[in-house]
Amino acid sequence: MNNETLSIKEWAEEDRPREKMLLKGLPSLSDAELIAILIGSGNKNETAVQLAQRILLSVNNNLNALGKRSVKELISGFKGIGEAKAITICAALELGRRRAKTEPEVRDIIRSSRDGYQLFYSLLCDLPHEELWVALLNRSGKVVEKTRISQGGISETTADLRIILKAAVTNLASGIILCHNHPSGALQPSNLDDALTRRLASSAKLLDIRLLDHLIITDSGYYSYADEGRIEE
Repeated sequence: MNNETLSIKEWAEEDRPREKMLLKGLPSLSDAELIAILIGSGNKNETAVQLAQRILLSVNNNLNALGKRSVKELISGFKGIGEAKAITICAALELGRRRAKTEPEVRDIIRSSRDGYQLFYSLLCDLPHEELWVALLNRSGKVVEKTRISQGGISETTADLRIILKAAVTNLASGIILCHNHPSGALQPSNLDDALTRRLASSAKLLDIRLLDHLIITDSGYYSYADEGRIEE
């Protein structure tokens, strides 16, 4: 038997559009397979992929031409395409058009401790309590994510290394900048700050991730472990 006589559920897992996407990534899917994911099911005589292939064939496999088809045209032209499926196809193609017109996101680039300070200052400068944040960087020094790790009292906050490292791994970060504020105004790090810096640098190194800096921010300025030569390589 071949795929033409089998329902999608009976196909080999690596050939099913959704499973194929998870296994091999979106680029591995054909246009028909992507449309099949949108419509979810076919009709009595066709699988979702076969129906999608027929839809594409009607516009000579031109997605731009398909994007000009109305909801009514899709419903009347193809058995198995109802209002909900037609709307889904039209909405997806409209999103594609809008994405093409959207400028790529400009990410902050961290080249120095001053850049890191400016990244976090507005978040931490006026807080009456301590907060611990991380910026996660790619190999080009661009910030892919910044997130608050914990919130504490007037004099200290807690840090769970597992949360920090999980965030770094999830975002495929190659570098971490740690940052917290001192509401007291004291710029010098505490013994707890020193211990956290050492532990995070050591733990991150095991995952091939670098702790690039640990910044302490106050109203009057900042302290950088990297500038002071206190980040272990």
